[in-house]
Amino acid sequence: MGVEKKWFFTLFTAAFLSLSILMFSSFSCFTFPMPFPSIVHHGPHHPPAFAYFISGGNKDGDRIFRLLLAVYHPRNRYLLHLGMDARDEERKRLGAAAMSVPAIRAFRNVDVVGKADYVTYMGSSNVAVTLRAASVMMKLDGGWDWFVTLSARDYPLVTQDDLAHVFSSVQRNLNFIDHTSDLGWKEKDRFQPIVVDPGIYLARRSQIFQATQKRDTPDAFNLFTGSPWVILSRSFLEFCIFGWDNLPRTLLMYFTNVKLSQEGYFHSVICNAPEFKNTTVNADLRYMIWDNPPKMDPLFLNVSVYDQMAESGAAFARQFEAGDPVLDMIDRKILKRGRNHAVPGAWCSGRRSWWLDPCSQWGEDVNILKPGPQAKKLEGSVSNLLDDWSSHTNQCLTASEETQD
Repeated sequence: MGVEKKWFFTLFTAAFLSLSILMFSSFSCFTFPMPFPSIVHHGPHHPPAFAYFISGGNKDGDRIFRLLLAVYHPRNRYLLHLGMDARDEERKRLGAAAMSVPAIRAFRNVDVVGKADYVTYMGSSNVAVTLRAASVMMKLDGGWDWFVTLSARDYPLVTQDDLAHVFSSVQRNLNFIDHTSDLGWKEKDRFQPIVVDPGIYLARRSQIFQATQKRDTPDAFNLFTGSPWVILSRSFLEFCIFGWDNLPRTLLMYFTNVKLSQEGYFHSVICNAPEFKNTTVNADLRYMIWDNPPKMDPLFLNVSVYDQMAESGAAFARQFEAGDPVLDMIDRKILKRGRNHAVPGAWCSGRRSWWLDPCSQWGEDVNILKPGPQAKKLEGSVSNLLDDWSSHTNQCLTASEETQD
């Protein structure tokens, strides 16, 4: 009897170890990434790629990480910026969180700005930080087609497969930038006052201050204003940064002393440059709700406006409170995104379940797209915008030209 018990115990132990090894092997094949990422293809014969500049301030690290996962795709490039008001520990945590994602660790397409800048909301430091981000991303990656600015208060309304699918039919020199030459009250309130942004020369946070005198509206170039949130082509940003024409630098010097310069710099450069003024699609592809009359910022979005937001045909929405339940609704209903997981796309090949991330595995080709239902809504919006764009010979009419037209 003792021999039989010993034999039975040995058999049971061997069976248990075999089952454990089998289960561990099965688990491993779904949780560990491929040792080498598949090749990312860029160029006119492949889907477009986007360079995302995501910015925020003190205690925005978790929000930026969530937004990163919501817009992540191996074909894109990402630069995350926590302003100098954030602690270095928070910046390091953000970098560590990003590197904890298997795809990000493998494709190495996410960077965090280590030497951050102070950003004054109403000053010119916003433009300086954005130009710096664009130049850094050009140096890091030669493949992206459009530069997208997002803040920690933004969130996508489409997947990256949706966005790339729709933009595959868009000329890659076009710029989505909401703009107008009708300055209205902004002429006296924003452009004529002379302001100084301490964020560009002080190593501490400080608000802008305004001179007692004002200056005349310039006549050497036309001023334009609009939304600070833009989707800009690589070719236009190369013009702004490498500037074979002196226009971008001239306007940069002028806008250094303009209140809320991010609402006018790119708009004025592009509409005063003959080679780029007709590349402007007059929209920012953002869903926002404003007070009447509008205040400095749009209203915060919540579950009460989810339906109209989802049906809007916009690519992004703003602004959201941190952790608002409507973000979970967008994750669940539109993005199909699990907690702390990237948005599943055609590139993800892992098994989907409640405890496994399907994007911890990917196939041999991460360049394929599988658009979802939201793509049709965005496609309708973009198609209407492009129809309007193609029907005008001058995309940057001045106020006097608009009156004559």
